[in-house]
Amino acid sequence: MSVNHLTLSIRPRGKPLKRLPEEISTSTTASGADLYSQLAIKSSTSVHQLRVTKGSDGTLVPNSRDIPIEQTGLRDQSTIYVKDLGPQVAWRTVFIIEYLGPIIIHPIVYSVLPSPEPSTLQALSCVLVTLHFVKRELETIFLHRFSAATMPAWNIFRNSAHYWLLAGVNMAYWCYRPGSPTTRPLNPLIDYPSLLLCAIGELGNLATHVTLRNLRSSGGKERGIPQGLGFSICTCPNYMFEIIAWVGILLVTRSLSTLLFMMVAVGYMGAWARGKERRYRKEFGDKYKRKRWVMLPGLW
Repeated sequence: MSVNHLTLSIRPRGKPLKRLPEEISTSTTASGADLYSQLAIKSSTSVHQLRVTKGSDGTLVPNSRDIPIEQTGLRDQSTIYVKDLGPQVAWRTVFIIEYLGPIIIHPIVYSVLPSPEPSTLQALSCVLVTLHFVKRELETIFLHRFSAATMPAWNIFRNSAHYWLLAGVNMAYWCYRPGSPTTRPLNPLIDYPSLLLCAIGELGNLATHVTLRNLRSSGGKERGIPQGLGFSICTCPNYMFEIIAWVGILLVTRSLSTLLFMMVAVGYMGAWARGKERRYRKEFGDKYKRKRWVMLPGLW
């Protein structure tokens, strides 16, 4: 056999794929993406449904066109494990569906619940929440570039519950029902600064998303060290600005339901921010200036 080719032994991880071959031959100069494509064709499975790891140490063989198989440590007669990840759905699709909930729910509840007519604060609350998620939808469609193409299909239900129930049904009911704090008159000392916080948060969040988008080419999976607004003071200023915007919405809605949604969201964002800081340190080493705060300077 030519030294430019190698044969890999294949073992299933978890539930085996019915048509998965026992071995596969490929070129040492082929990419990880080429290996995934071969396995997908031979097993009649979507390439996004496969996870390939090395038998020697269990590390992931990346599905990337930028990494040749010879750089993964695989050699002739090496063993790889192939796992069926189950049904997958595109990240973009999940985001579009989950953000759609509050966009639909808030205007509907606002139009039917207040009696005798909506107050200024209720109208303002509906506008702020709806515009926030419209912004997210537009960013998902036109701005975001995802490092992974898909996620498990069941995530649609988990993620949608967070947005459709907590940010949608629960928040809308308590904001627009008769007798809610939003039925009181507008207070300029509270509500005007709240609107300013919303504007700063939304615009700052958009600016950081543009910075993150520009780190990756269209369809690419390359990573870079982000620089620009907020990135010198914390790992994920996009989350910092997101929280600033929601503090503004909280002050306008004056509702514990908004606070509940925020607390859950902040918990998720904090975990993601810590994970991103660890990845930056591991991937870029001394090139990356370590951050003391991952999301909220002085707090988190």
